[in-house]
Amino acid sequence: MARKPAPGTHDRILDIAERLFYEHGVRAVGLQQVIDECGCGKNLLYREFASKDDLVVAYLERRGRDWTAMVDEATRPLAGDPAGQLVAIVRAAAAQVAAAGYRGCPFHNTHAEFPDAAHPAHQVSVAHRAEVRERLHGLAEQAGARDPGTLADRILLIIDGMYTTGAVLGGHAAATAAVEFAEEVVHAATRPPLATATART
Repeated sequence: MARKPAPGTHDRILDIAERLFYEHGVRAVGLQQVIDECGCGKNLLYREFASKDDLVVAYLERRGRDWTAMVDEATRPLAGDPAGQLVAIVRAAAAQVAAAGYRGCPFHNTHAEFPDAAHPAHQVSVAHRAEVRERLHGLAEQAGARDPGTLADRILLIIDGMYTTGAVLGGHAAATAAVEFAEEVVHAATRPPLATATART
């Protein structure tokens, strides 16, 4: 009779894989390295994750849930203020960038490693980005932006630029500049247009 995995085995394997994938890159980490650090045995790992691709997808899906939870927490205190929520999302991402051990966005990193559009890791990365943009677009609409699509794209570009610059040059300066830039962009996109000046007498 097959040995039943201990409770928490799935998450323990995923915890270790997540750390290794993020620190070293997905392609650089073999399943044997995960097995060795986990001490779980090859059969047990394959019982929980049928392939490395499955493990990578689980890693990205967990990171996606983490992002959603982070955004929910950041925007909850600003319910009813969608413009403020847009800036809060950038501020929450800035905190990630400024944290010790930051090595870039896991979705950007994985997408770069798997350029093949048919690969599941590529697809999950693209889907996550689409979900992020959709949320930004919804908030931009609620904030009364004159062009919600453009505002959403600009906020996404700010986040992307901060993620990239923070990974290369360090996070603190990039994070501060990104939040200030987001405040300016949101204000400019949502402020009422100037009223037509009345004719001077």
